Amino acid sequence: MGTDIAIAQSNKMLPITQIGQKLGLSADDLELYGNYKAKLSTNALAKNASKPLGKLVLITAMNPTPAGEGKSTIMIGLADALQKIGQKSMVAMREPSLGPVMGIKGGAAGGGYAQVVPMEDINLHFTGDMHALTAAINTLAALIDSHLQHGNQLQIDPRTITWQRALDVNDRALRNTVIGMGGATSGVVREEHFQITVASEMMAVLCLAKDRSDLKQRISNVLIGYTFNKQPVFVRDLRAQGALTLLLKDAIKPNLVQTLEHTPVLIHGGPFANIAHGCNSIIATDAALHLSDYVLTEAGFGADLGAEKFLDIVTPKLAKKPDASVLVATIRSLKYNGGQTLDHTQEEDLTALRAGFANLQRHILNLQKFGLPVLVAINQFAGDTPAEIDLLQKLCSQLDVKAYPVTVYQDGSLGATELAQALVDLPDTAQYHRMYSDQEDISTKINKVAREIYGAKSVAFSKKALRQIKQIEQQQWSDLPICIAKTQYSFSDDPKLLGAPTDFVLNVQEVNANLGAGFLVILTNNVLTMPGLPSQPAALKMDIAADDTITGLF
Repeated sequence: MGTDIAIAQSNKMLPITQIGQKLGLSADDLELYGNYKAKLSTNALAKNASKPLGKLVLITAMNPTPAGEGKSTIMIGLADALQKIGQKSMVAMREPSLGPVMGIKGGAAGGGYAQVVPMEDINLHFTGDMHALTAAINTLAALIDSHLQHGNQLQIDPRTITWQRALDVNDRALRNTVIGMGGATSGVVREEHFQITVASEMMAVLCLAKDRSDLKQRISNVLIGYTFNKQPVFVRDLRAQGALTLLLKDAIKPNLVQTLEHTPVLIHGGPFANIAHGCNSIIATDAALHLSDYVLTEAGFGADLGAEKFLDIVTPKLAKKPDASVLVATIRSLKYNGGQTLDHTQEEDLTALRAGFANLQRHILNLQKFGLPVLVAINQFAGDTPAEIDLLQKLCSQLDVKAYPVTVYQDGSLGATELAQALVDLPDTAQYHRMYSDQEDISTKINKVAREIYGAKSVAFSKKALRQIKQIEQQQWSDLPICIAKTQYSFSDDPKLLGAPTDFVLNVQEVNANLGAGFLVILTNNVLTMPGLPSQPAALKMDIAADDTITGLF
């Protein structure tokens, strides 16, 4: 079996107009970016908005480990399997960030024989959405600093500016810096903190907007700082919302591509789930629901992060509630959670598997708390033994949940037909409800997620967080959902606490109001919104030959 990129490059894609035809879209409904990529036009979105809605399936996973889980791969292969058994299926997923592509993963469009193509374009510049977002983010930052330079009529206190510049690459040197140091003509001296583009509120604004009008309204509501008199200042006060919306006029349109087996895929938006809300756009998901019978959408990292945010923040804004969830796990990751060392995870160890099941069990129970039926997808690896698969299935059955071995990485759609049929046969028993109501106070909402989803015994607030909560309450902004930023590797805010820890305190360091996105960001422990590159970045293995052959991209 070849590398992911070799498999992708050997695949014969259909012209994207043919993929559109499968969805009932004409050539006029698509804005082409070459032969194999297109954006859905505004007219296409409008004319299909009255069609019946398909079923919505949330794909999520256990906490990620170095052993790997393969959530995107399972989602893509399952969509192909649904298509193979005669269902009109579609994927709505996030766009990869250049940060992890160049840093640690080398690619984020599935793997093996369950991939989205053209994978090289998707993982690199694609249709330019990330660049447009980065331009909008930094244009707003430049307008703020220009306003300070030219008289500061709004009386913005530079020490309170909350808007941060961004790059879509991991650059730890820009986490904390000082700008405007070139004298009187080069801007006001102040502290600056860069984020990665996918962690910016602008990304969340794009992903949660219903249409272009809503996008402009959300941008106008973005909080950028406070005056010397401690009054909030918004983008609308700068009169910048029009220009910023203009920069995003094409980025707001979902991107249509295909899987290796020609299942339609909408890729749109890409927020991280550990430091943002971690779900693709409302526009893409709603469009897919009107265009197909089954829509598979993923929420980033483990179910404690992406799935909770999908269900508490995103779902209320969607055209319909999810009908089911598929929880992805690997036996080797469960054994790692159960105490087996990484270099021994391919060895049979039923004791470690049983101990590590506590992590998966909590995720299953959490999803059931939201009223969703759960199916477990066992992403099967060559080293998994029949005894381990049997044990995992039995452990899941004790929770009245069925687990299905899936081999889409090596077998494509054939590796998930049993799971696909189980999904089709699943009774309509979903009774979705949120973990909290927006009307509850901020600390109550945080405590509910911390205790009910993470398993924390309590929450500790820093003095800064308490001041920020008081300020948010005084401004009457507390009536918003919460987006907790924490490590993805553990239910806790300590990445070293594996399994299903309970005796821990969740440490809240900051509470920030993202009023354009429409949620409060809760920063825990030492979570970073600008990652750093590893000692050996994936980028060092990438190249392009004279004949345009790309290598090293996973």
